[in-house]
Amino acid sequence: MRITVDVPDDIFDDLFAMTGEKKKSPAISKAVIEFVKRKKVAQFGRLLREGYFDYPLTNDQIESGETVGEQS
Repeated sequence: MRITVDVPDDIFDDLFAMTGEKKKSPAISKAVIEFVKRKKVAQFGRLLREGYFDYPLTNDQIESGETVGEQS
C-alpha cells in the first residue's frame, strides 16, 4: 500500500542506521514491520503471563525436551 507521511528529516539518519536501508521507503517499511512484530510479541507475552493459555508442560519439561504424555 502506498501512503504519504510526514517524518522529520533528522529522524532519517537514525532510521537508516537502525534498519540498514539507504532509501526512505524501505527504511520506513522495515521500521513499521518491526514495530508491529514487537507489539505482537509483547501482547503474546502479556497473555502468557495472565494465564490465557493452558500449556500442559512445565518449564523443566520443556527444557528437557519431553513431549506431552511422556514422563521421566
